[in-house]
Amino acid sequence: MKSEEEIKKEITLGEDSSRQFKEKLNDAVHIAVEMCAMSNSKGGVIYVGVRDNNSIAGLTAEEIKKFNPWIADAANQLIRPAVYPLTQKVTVEGKILLLIQVPEGSSKPYCDNKGIFWVKSGSDKRTASPQEILRLFQESAQFSLEETATSAEVVTLTDKKEEWSVDRAKFYTFFEKIFGKEISDTGLTTEQVLKNMNLAKESKLTLAGLLLFGNNTQGIKPFCLIRAVAFPGNEISDNVYNDKRDCMGTIEEQFRSAMTFLKNNLSNIQKEKSFNSQGTLEIDARALEEAVVNALLHRDYSKNAVIRILIFKNRVEIISPGCLPNHLTIENIKNGNSVMRNPLLSSFGTKILPYSGIGSGIPRIIKTHPGTDFLNDEDGEQFTVIFYRSIA
Repeated sequence: MKSEEEIKKEITLGEDSSRQFKEKLNDAVHIAVEMCAMSNSKGGVIYVGVRDNNSIAGLTAEEIKKFNPWIADAANQLIRPAVYPLTQKVTVEGKILLLIQVPEGSSKPYCDNKGIFWVKSGSDKRTASPQEILRLFQESAQFSLEETATSAEVVTLTDKKEEWSVDRAKFYTFFEKIFGKEISDTGLTTEQVLKNMNLAKESKLTLAGLLLFGNNTQGIKPFCLIRAVAFPGNEISDNVYNDKRDCMGTIEEQFRSAMTFLKNNLSNIQKEKSFNSQGTLEIDARALEEAVVNALLHRDYSKNAVIRILIFKNRVEIISPGCLPNHLTIENIKNGNSVMRNPLLSSFGTKILPYSGIGSGIPRIIKTHPGTDFLNDEDGEQFTVIFYRSIA
């Protein structure tokens, strides 16, 4: 619980996404909306008895007695599922305040009694978009976007000819590599095997199936690609660049294309004395591979945004849609901690890409290319790896 000095300091800082000031409470419905938004975000504290201009109004004993049942009703009856705030009555500058501490919810998403989902937006609140609701379900592990069906039919008949949305040759090779036998030996159809592996659902490829083995990945999901641009300077330019490429296809094809782009646009350094010796890529290729693989397997696929690779004169940025999930921090991932946002892609990714799936990717980047920076932009909802170039 907060001390008087801590509370005074917080009030001086003003409202933000984790602090809300209320001079009075109007009713239980009003407070339920506020607590719902905080539970769906990062939690926070509602300071009751504080004006919008950061001055302390204070509350009477009768007001606090009236507000407490409202808070209990809001938490237990007007929010689904229920939330569990803590209240604290404090005296600041001789005036009584009521603090409502709302923890970040562990069973997201939360909605009010009208079925509306609320989220914080700076110091204000707003209704959540459909994509935000999907992400909230993902955060609480109640929903896996990669297992949802896409519009890609596994197989269709056109003029009595079968047309497959899955690259069967690639999938058959993958299946044999994993299970040591051919699909024909299972006694099941290709579609049944895809369903059993959560790569198809109701005759359609799931998002994971499309990303791993789809024939027309970007035709179904246009934002599931890597956009790579090499600029001549250190700033993004709209119309001046050295090279540009959209890396498309399955995640394996995107990975190969992205690595080719990086190698073509980075310099090789001669480390041996011999003139004919082969140079070494200025940024260790293993570090680049780890960053590209992590972007492909761990990005937030609910966001309609592409992965970006930006090569500047002094650095390389690999930007993945979605910030770190489930309370992960930069320090966590540097020490090998990981949370799989896309467990199916991560599981199969170990068989397709240079990926171990044991949280060693970021430590390996740091080991092979010291000085690499990592930016977790929660407001912009993106994660960036920055490699500084040896040749600038």
